[in-house]
Amino acid sequence: MKRFLDYLRSHWHLLVQLHDTPHSIAGGVAIGVYIGFFPPLGFKVLSAILIAWVFRCSRVAAAVAVNWHDICWVLPPFFAVLLRAEYKIGYWICHSPHMWPHNIQAADLKPEHWFHLKVILPMIWPTVVGSALLAIPFAAAAFFIALRIVSRYQARKLAAETAAREVKREDIG
Repeated sequence: MKRFLDYLRSHWHLLVQLHDTPHSIAGGVAIGVYIGFFPPLGFKVLSAILIAWVFRCSRVAAAVAVNWHDICWVLPPFFAVLLRAEYKIGYWICHSPHMWPHNIQAADLKPEHWFHLKVILPMIWPTVVGSALLAIPFAAAAFFIALRIVSRYQARKLAAETAAREVKREDIG
């Protein structure tokens, strides 16, 4: 657990020390969190970097945020709950009249059906729609939290640099 927290802390320091505006960094974090919610398609980091580039946000912040999201949700119970919630919300939205999906018990599916295309394909679109909707509030929260933290860090850093220049100027004079 200590290594995990050290990893998160080191990457957080990487984010706040980026030489970019707070809005750009926060935008990159929000994009990374948003893209991180999509089902594991294998190219989330590249997608986040591309979208951050299009919106002129920090590409490094987007890549770091996607990785954070994947690391935080990699624990199987959390990942299963997240995917199930995304699927249920997407299923409800995609079906007319709106209805919740039928409850499927693990005993109902045999292991050979788990990765069969007839089972997986009907689940993809509702999961993508649900993940897009679930990601919005988390991305917005990530934007404002990152904006506040990065702004504070950069203001403190600027104040410290200004104070150091003043001290240096007094030593010279």
